[in-house]
Amino acid sequence: MPDEVIYLDNHATTRVDPRVVEAMLPYFTERYGNASSASHAFGWEAGDAVDRAREQVAGLIGAEPPEIVFTSGATEANNLAIKGTARAHRGQGGHLVCSAVEHRAVLDPMRRLAREEGWSLSVVPCDPDGRISPEAVAEAITDRTALVSVMAANNEVGTINPIREIGRLCRERGVTFHTDASQAVGKIPVDLEEVGADLLSLTAHKFHGPKGIGALFVRRRGARARLVSLVDGGGHERGLRSGTLPVPLIVALGRAAELAAEEGPSDAIRMARLRDRLEDSIRNLLEDQGIRRHGREADRLPNNLSLGFEGVEGEALLMAIRGVAASPGAACSSAEPGPSHVLRAMGVGERLAGATLRFGLGRFTTEGEVDRAGRLIAEAVRRLRAGGGPEGVRPSKVGHQGL
Repeated sequence: MPDEVIYLDNHATTRVDPRVVEAMLPYFTERYGNASSASHAFGWEAGDAVDRAREQVAGLIGAEPPEIVFTSGATEANNLAIKGTARAHRGQGGHLVCSAVEHRAVLDPMRRLAREEGWSLSVVPCDPDGRISPEAVAEAITDRTALVSVMAANNEVGTINPIREIGRLCRERGVTFHTDASQAVGKIPVDLEEVGADLLSLTAHKFHGPKGIGALFVRRRGARARLVSLVDGGGHERGLRSGTLPVPLIVALGRAAELAAEEGPSDAIRMARLRDRLEDSIRNLLEDQGIRRHGREADRLPNNLSLGFEGVEGEALLMAIRGVAASPGAACSSAEPGPSHVLRAMGVGERLAGATLRFGLGRFTTEGEVDRAGRLIAEAVRRLRAGGGPEGVRPSKVGHQGL
């Protein structure tokens, strides 16, 4: 990838921190034991590394180490939380609740349970900023509800949900509460003593760890969470996720969690400053004409900026900003044509939603990159509004905004 392309898609994935790479490399070549091999030093060493990583991840979110179940990422963690809870409650409850702005990794398992296993599903609407209110969740819960799932922070517009209040509500109603915190963990404080979630999903590659490793928090203290495993095998991870543990990736997740705990607060301050600098630059260069910010101004992820540009075509805009890597406000996949379900749920019109870009800053984003990106984006919008084309740029592929 040419050096001149500015990466502002840190919601989709982040660059692995070199310190994380350094921590994981020895477990590929020197310390390559199987963590389940309890009869020799190679296995003991790997097992100790896994235990240490479990402590690091637990420390980041205020959990106990035994409450951390390693998975391949947040998509698997979400599926285990949702399907595992539903199947554990089969015959005891027949109702699920989620929000309209969840990631597909939550919405699709919920819909499958409704479609194929007879569960009823209530989808809670959001307000125009993409926020889910506790009152709306309370209205959706019935005496048959087995699980409520509401994301901690939205992956498109960055809105932070009141999950502490929603968790308290679910606890009062005796309902299991799951939150997909894959965009929140590592960027804002997530303390399970305050949140009160029974189940929480996270993934390393959203906070400068590698792809392919994540975790599901499963509360043990005063727990209501009961899960049925989706994978049968050797009984790894408290019997909830069988399979040989990927020790290098687990070590990397632990180190990324440790760095997030140490540097997250300062990272957040810096990213919020750069995010606001980027927005101010774009608005000033375009004389604040035809620009709409999506999501809340205050209760928003510090690295998130979602802007809609009036008077341009969405695909042309994507083609025109070839010097900036960003995500569109369009559908996650070809199976869902049109604007994203998040922007639709927020009441954003189809044309503006199609001309929306999501910018995600990260630990390695620089002030110079932000300033250059602001100029490139404003120039592209100005040229398109004047009737100019994207200067021969080849069309981009709109892909799934994965966890």
